[in-house]
Amino acid sequence: MNFLSPERLVLLLIVAGLALTYILLQRRRRTYALRFASAELFDAIAPEQPRTRRHIPAVVFLLALAVLVAAFAQPATKVRVPRERATVVIAIDVSLSMMAEDVSPNRLNAAQAAAHRFVDELPPSLNVGLVSFAGAASVQVAPTLDRQPVHLAIDNLELAESTAIGEAIFTSLSALESLPTAGEADDLPPARIVLLSDGETTVGREDAEAVAAALEDDVKVSTIAFGTRNGFIVYDDPRTPENDPSQIAVPVREENLRTIAEDTGGAFFKASSLEELEKVYADIGSAIGYEEVDKEITDRAVGAGLVLLALAAALSLAWHQRLP
Repeated sequence: MNFLSPERLVLLLIVAGLALTYILLQRRRRTYALRFASAELFDAIAPEQPRTRRHIPAVVFLLALAVLVAAFAQPATKVRVPRERATVVIAIDVSLSMMAEDVSPNRLNAAQAAAHRFVDELPPSLNVGLVSFAGAASVQVAPTLDRQPVHLAIDNLELAESTAIGEAIFTSLSALESLPTAGEADDLPPARIVLLSDGETTVGREDAEAVAAALEDDVKVSTIAFGTRNGFIVYDDPRTPENDPSQIAVPVREENLRTIAEDTGGAFFKASSLEELEKVYADIGSAIGYEEVDKEITDRAVGAGLVLLALAAALSLAWHQRLP
C-alpha cells in the first residue's frame, strides 16, 4: 500500500503527542495517588484489572485517530486492470517540403486535417499515438485511449529540415512498446502505423531497414502521399548575399511511399483518396493486456476509523459511563 498524499501523514505527530500526553497524565495520577495512600491500601483503591481496562478505550480512540489520519493521506493499493492493447500510431512528416501549396491550403495543413479525421473515425477501443518526423523522429503522444492530447499535438506540429521516414517507422515501433503486455510475453500489441508524407528518406536509417523491423514485429505500415509532381516551396536562403527567396521543386515521391506500404502489407493512399482509410484498422483485431494502477481505498480506511471510534465510545460507556 502507498499514499497519494503522503505529506498529510505528518498529522500522525499530533496523535503521537496525544498518546504521550495521556501516558504522562496517567503517571502523574498514579504518583499523586501513592502520595496520599499507603502501599497496602493502594491495591484496594486501584486494583490491577480495572486499571488496565481503563486504558483500553483511550488506546482504541488513539488508534482510530491514527487510522483516520491515514485515510486523510489517501491510501491506495496496486491493482491489475485490463487494457486494450490494439494500437494505431500516426506518423506525420513535418519536413520543409510540406509547406508546398499544391495541396490546399498546403501539404502540412492537409495532412493535419486528414489526421484529425482519421483519429475521430477510429473505434474508441483502439489506442492511438502520434509521431512527428523531419530530420529526426519523436513521439508527440504515447499510445492512449484519450483523443484530446492527440488532436492538440496534431495542431501544434512545427516544420523542420530533412526527412527521416525510416526513423519515423522505428520510433513508431518503439512507441508501441510503451503499452502493457499480455501476461508475461514481451510482444508488441496488434498495431498499425499510418505514415503521412510527401517524400523520401534523406537522413537516418534506410527505409528498407525500417520495413524489415516492421515485418519482424508483424506491424503493417500504411502510407498516405500528399502533394503532386509539380510541387515547390519558396525558400529564403540565408547563404545568398541578397538573401533572395528561391523556388525549390519538391515533387511527391509516391513510388517510395507505395513500396513501404506494399512491402509491409499495408495500404497506400493519396491525399485525394482518403475515403477508404477504415481499411487501415479494419482487421487490427484485439488483445487485452494488464497494467498496475493505484486504486484509492480511502473509504475503507475511513470506515475502519469510524468503527474504532464507535468501539472506543462503547467500551468507555460500558466500563466508565462516559465517552473517552
